[in-house]
Amino acid sequence: MAQEKTYTITELAREFDITARAIRFYEDQGLLTPGRVGRARVYTRADRTRLKLTLRGKRLGLSLAEIRQLLQMYDGVRNSAPQLKYFLDVLAARRATLEQQRLDIEAVLYEIDMMERQCEALLGHNDEGAAAARAQLAHHFGTADGA
Repeated sequence: MAQEKTYTITELAREFDITARAIRFYEDQGLLTPGRVGRARVYTRADRTRLKLTLRGKRLGLSLAEIRQLLQMYDGVRNSAPQLKYFLDVLAARRATLEQQRLDIEAVLYEIDMMERQCEALLGHNDEGAAAARAQLAHHFGTADGA
């Protein structure tokens, strides 16, 4: 019987373009559990998959606790309804957070746009244009003075 493929910390760090220190951090957080040969860490295919899923979770903006919970479910029964439901709930919460951040960013960009127009109008000695920019900003944010 063929021996299972294993990986060194250096190989995984190179493959996933992360540092060995990051891998050790994930190990400290209980996300990876490599074996040992002497003092050297030995990672299995399962460890590699857990690292890949951890990095995917990080890209999605999930917390380490959420990633840990998902990995624990991955280690258990795969594709079970509770596992998929939990993952959908996590994704829905993340989507809601990102949607709110997008709205916040759009509002700030709009405000920057109006402030730039106001400043440019004032620099061009265009009091009328500056007043129009202030009025547009005030209308957008529902304030009386645009502040």
